[in-house]
Amino acid sequence: MKVFKTSQIKSIDAFTIENEPIESIDLMERAATAIFNWFRSKYHKNRRIKIFCGPGNNGGDGLALARLLINSGFNAHCYYLKADSYSADFLTNLDRLKELTPELFLVKNQSDFPEIHTDDLVVDALYGSGLSRSIEGVAAQLIEHINSSGAKVIAIDIPSGLFGEANPVPNNNPVVKSDYCLSLQFPKLAFFMPENEQFLKRWVVLPIGLHAEAIENTATPYHYTTASSIKTDFFQLSTFAHKGTYGHALVIAGSNGMMGAACLCAKSVVRSGAGLVTMHIPKVGYTIAQVNVPEALASIDSCETHITQFPELDRYQAVCVGPGIAQSTETEQMLVKLIKTSRLPLVIDADGLNLLSRNIEVLNNANNVLILTPHPGEFDRLFGKSQCSWERLERAREMAQKYGVIIVLKGAYTRVVLPNGNVHFNSTGNPGMATGGSGDVLSGIITGLLARGLPPADAAITGVYIHGLAGDLAADEFGQIGLCASDIVNYICKAFQHITNNDE
Repeated sequence: MKVFKTSQIKSIDAFTIENEPIESIDLMERAATAIFNWFRSKYHKNRRIKIFCGPGNNGGDGLALARLLINSGFNAHCYYLKADSYSADFLTNLDRLKELTPELFLVKNQSDFPEIHTDDLVVDALYGSGLSRSIEGVAAQLIEHINSSGAKVIAIDIPSGLFGEANPVPNNNPVVKSDYCLSLQFPKLAFFMPENEQFLKRWVVLPIGLHAEAIENTATPYHYTTASSIKTDFFQLSTFAHKGTYGHALVIAGSNGMMGAACLCAKSVVRSGAGLVTMHIPKVGYTIAQVNVPEALASIDSCETHITQFPELDRYQAVCVGPGIAQSTETEQMLVKLIKTSRLPLVIDADGLNLLSRNIEVLNNANNVLILTPHPGEFDRLFGKSQCSWERLERAREMAQKYGVIIVLKGAYTRVVLPNGNVHFNSTGNPGMATGGSGDVLSGIITGLLARGLPPADAAITGVYIHGLAGDLAADEFGQIGLCASDIVNYICKAFQHITNNDE
């Protein structure tokens, strides 16, 4: 799914109106019908609904929704802000609603605010995604009234007051805090930024039939990875395959006291279908690795406690370096040499990223595409501190293009940033995966896919999706609280089964 800036969505709307062709008021009716159908599937007709409408087309959506709800027997009441001017489609829907019910309430000041009970449903149709400045006056006071009510709030398209892309941090502007946001056709980029979680707990995309040609021909670097995005042909197994068919991966990982990270990573490579896996580990980790990952071969470093070298690379198809390797000077020198000499796809994670932050210009000497998998703190150490998630994302795009690397910026909606500047937000995963070792599992999955021959960009995007899906399947079984990295590893096979429909 493509994700667009709000200015682009406005252009796609206009193209749809001109080329479908469809009147703008009818496109609004289509949107309101999609919202109405969502309400009808979720809430009982006896539930009291208060709909607050602003003077623009977002308010027009709210008026059209109110008419559809009232006409179907819902207990809905509509309130609209007094304004110097209203959009044409707002006025048309206002007239239509007046024909149906006299219970329309004009809000001129605070004295016109209705009481909102905690068991009410509130619909926020005040302002849409085209907002470009902070809300003031009575509208701002109304937003505070809604936020303090304790009622469940459903925002249409975007919570009123939230900008579609960049927002101030901290955001002290008046913004509706919604429980659900019903986004029309596309998610907004602001939805993927953690600072905005307080304004939208959950969001749902409702298709409204915008013109396919406009969507196809409108360029954007932003994409949303869903199940339909994943290419499954690659995972069809050959009857005559053997362990050499699916590649040999090298995992350079572990140090004294940190062998768990190495084992989680290597186990994930195995679970991701690599034919062979070798763990290059310090002497102290030999027994631990052999007992915990019996499927993997062992390559033993000359050092007792940490990594100081790497084996000959000719026999491998992909390398992962970093989980649990600590940050000694000798390990740092090993990493720099590996980046300069290896011609294999290389995944760098965890301590590998911290060591890389001391030698960032070595990225200019890489001989193959590198995949870096930082969490926000590691990213800031690598490329400089960002003030907010939007700034960090745009910096990731800049750095990916500058160094020709793939950056997997971990977190909710993990972003895969490609060397061409394209961004792929992930749709799978859950908060229970915010636990130690989860990142080691992710780097292992990506490495396994690389070893099997998947191109680096596809390996990163697919690996992130599989990682999140495995976490979701594990959470379905055990719940999110207390979920651990080993649970994710144990559901990697189920995640592959899920996307390839082998269970049918």
